[in-house]
Amino acid sequence: MPLEPAPTPWKFPPATDADDDGVAGVGADLEPGTLLHAYRHGLFPMPLGRDGPMGWWSPDPRGVLPLDGLVVSRSLERSRARYEVRVDTAFADVVEACRDSRRPGGWISPEIHSAYQRLHDLGWAHSIEAWDDEGLAGGLYGVAVNGLFAGESMFHRRVDASKVALVGLVDLLRQDGEPARLLDVQWATDHLMRLGAVGIPRWDYLGRLRRALRVGPAPALR
Repeated sequence: MPLEPAPTPWKFPPATDADDDGVAGVGADLEPGTLLHAYRHGLFPMPLGRDGPMGWWSPDPRGVLPLDGLVVSRSLERSRARYEVRVDTAFADVVEACRDSRRPGGWISPEIHSAYQRLHDLGWAHSIEAWDDEGLAGGLYGVAVNGLFAGESMFHRRVDASKVALVGLVDLLRQDGEPARLLDVQWATDHLMRLGAVGIPRWDYLGRLRRALRVGPAPALR
């Protein structure tokens, strides 16, 4: 089971106080207790610009991927046969690939990488990876807090590899049939909407979050 870190010394505004851009607060730190407090209260960290201060976000609408709403196309189903999905065998490599500064809109700094590595070492952050004969082909990482999985970033080096990792994550989350599990994808981008993600009102997200926090993590992420 994950190890509970020291509580955060920071007082966060409620997620419902977020501005029109979805920013509820600015500053604080990236200690494990701070990050877990944020996720448990509907917030996630992302800098305000590549070199800006840390923002704590609660967008409205919020992107979620319903576990019973995953869309797997025929081509993606074929791609699944090309990759092996693994959990937590290359966490640092996945985050490093996600933070590649050559990627458009890249925002993951060395400090953020280090912060999520600490969460991983405590048992809270996880990587879902797609491997082939050439090695690590793609993957994603995020934070599991009880029945919440907060997806942070994904990458691919070969066709459909990140999508296969996402399908693998959904399979893991619905393995035991617990309906209250929540897969948070932050924003429902066009890319994620093609896989079944939807945008829901903030009040709806916060209600689903409360229910998700009452159940245990998926067996594979404990």
